[in-house]
Formats: sequence, C-alpha cells, structure tokens
Amino acid sequence: MQLIEKVNVATKANLYFDGRVSSRSIFLADGSRQTLGVMLPGEYRFDTSQAELMHITSGPVEVRLPGETDWRVLQEGDSFELAAGVEFDIRCQGIAEYLCSYR
Repeated sequence: MQLIEKVNVATKANLYFDGRVSSRSIFLADGSRQTLGVMLPGEYRFDTSQAELMHITSGPVEVRLPGETDWRVLQEGDSFELAAGVEFDIRCQGIAEYLCSYR
C-alpha cells in the first residue's frame, strides 16, 4: 500500500452514477490536487475538464480511450493519460480503485 503524506482531504465525496463511483479530493503540500476513487461494477462514461493521469490502484478495469474503438485491459499499477475536454469509457466487473492526478 502506497501512502501519500502531508495532505488535506475534502470531507465531502464526489459522487457519480447514483453513487456507484465515488472519489475524495486530496490536496498536497505543493498545492496540487488528486482524487482517490472507488468504482463499483458497471460501465461509465466520463469527461475531463483538465488533463489528468489516472492510475489504477486496484483492478482490473477496461478502458476505451478517446478516438479508440477497442477496449484495453488495465491491471493494478497501470495508468493512462487524458487530455482536457475529452470523453472516455471505463468498466469493471468487480470493485476497482484509482488515483487521479491533475495536470
């Protein structure tokens, strides 16, 4: 388990898809923000307001990235980058967790 030290955590969760996806914002000492999230089984479409790096901390998940037609299987430890203003699809058969860093 990786620990992130010296952070502030938002007490209110970000809830999506009727609560099937949730995340908490954490604020690092350097002023940057990340989110730690949990996805229940399902298929979801997200859009991005800013560029981000999504790191799968517990999986597996499948993603379909912008401009692609095929799904990619990602395991714990895998990551992918997204530009601002794009949509992507993600699905999981079990509970999955992620860490999202914003650029």
